[in-house]
Amino acid sequence: MSDVKPSPAWLSWILLVVIGLNLRPILSAVSPLLVDIRNATGLGFQGAALLTTLPVMCMGLVALASVRLEAVLGERRGVALGLWFIFLACLLRWCFGQSAVLLGTALLGGAGVALIQALLPAVIKRRFNTRVPLAMGVYSAALMGGGGLAALLSPVAADYFDHWQPGLGVWLIPALLALPLWLAMAERRTGRAHGGLGSFVYRQRRAWLLALYFGLINAGYTSMVAWLPAYYLQLGWSVTQSGSLLAFMTIFQVLAALGMPALAQRRLDRRALLTISLLAQVVGYCGLIGLPGDLAWLWVALIGFGLGACFALSLILTLDHRKDPREAGQLAAFVQGIGFLINAVSPWFSGWLREMSGSFVSAWVALVVVCLAMIGLTRVFSPDSYRTVQIPVAQVAEPT
Repeated sequence: MSDVKPSPAWLSWILLVVIGLNLRPILSAVSPLLVDIRNATGLGFQGAALLTTLPVMCMGLVALASVRLEAVLGERRGVALGLWFIFLACLLRWCFGQSAVLLGTALLGGAGVALIQALLPAVIKRRFNTRVPLAMGVYSAALMGGGGLAALLSPVAADYFDHWQPGLGVWLIPALLALPLWLAMAERRTGRAHGGLGSFVYRQRRAWLLALYFGLINAGYTSMVAWLPAYYLQLGWSVTQSGSLLAFMTIFQVLAALGMPALAQRRLDRRALLTISLLAQVVGYCGLIGLPGDLAWLWVALIGFGLGACFALSLILTLDHRKDPREAGQLAAFVQGIGFLINAVSPWFSGWLREMSGSFVSAWVALVVVCLAMIGLTRVFSPDSYRTVQIPVAQVAEPT
């Protein structure tokens, strides 16, 4: 139960957007400033990849522990702690520019993002019970929009302050805005033991399949954030142009994250929309390989559309498997946990391919192969299959 009055519906939507804006700048602010960061810190390509890999890895590990964290912290304190971690990570990046600090804040910020991502799906399932696909689309769009804004505005902030560190640190502002709004609106939930997935989820083939699917269809995002600007810098583009390319990709992520879930609201079968989204990624990656310069904006738009749709639709697909909000949230936390660990490997592996081959083309080829394989796997997720999937539940104490 809740000890506060429900917030007006429109405020809930605003809260969803404000929180979502905080979840990607810790990743996407780095890439447009990568040349300056590497020159200042001496990081190589694989070392620089850790600035993307470590937060995503942290997202995965924290998400896997989210059931216990929720029992200790509760949703209200857990999300608030996540926002505080993001704020502190950005503040430290503004004040200190050593490589060790950057790597440490990658972990700290990643932990904050992970707490929010693990706990928020249950909030969405409960607050937007009859409009979950649309709410998940708005959340995903805000999340990706924050990443795009960071890619676009971080170089601007760095130029204004004449140093790269403020370009990373300025993203403490959204966290500072979101924290009091969340604390004012979040419910204080009390109760006794409640059904949850707990450790039983690890034994379920469908849960692992969903996690693998989520991780692989979204793996391109971390590689794009880490290396797309670097790829075009090597092709002779300026820092501002390459950063704006990543921001342009985000526009189509946001459009897809809003539009595809709205279509998904009308039907239960998600497979056709997921297949279209994966095909968009394939065409985009092939374009980066074959005609990277002439039609760069088209390829990036297709990749952004595919990634934005895949992220939102794969979370909707996961939530479809459980009716109870807490159980759905715990399944989503597991899927994101394993999935983000897979995502964490992607920029590191892409950086390794770049160092071995001397070109990012080999990384784009690998992403094409992954997407084609996932198109084949998509057919498994028919509505009849997940209606009949029974994921055992365990008793998990609900926080006070």
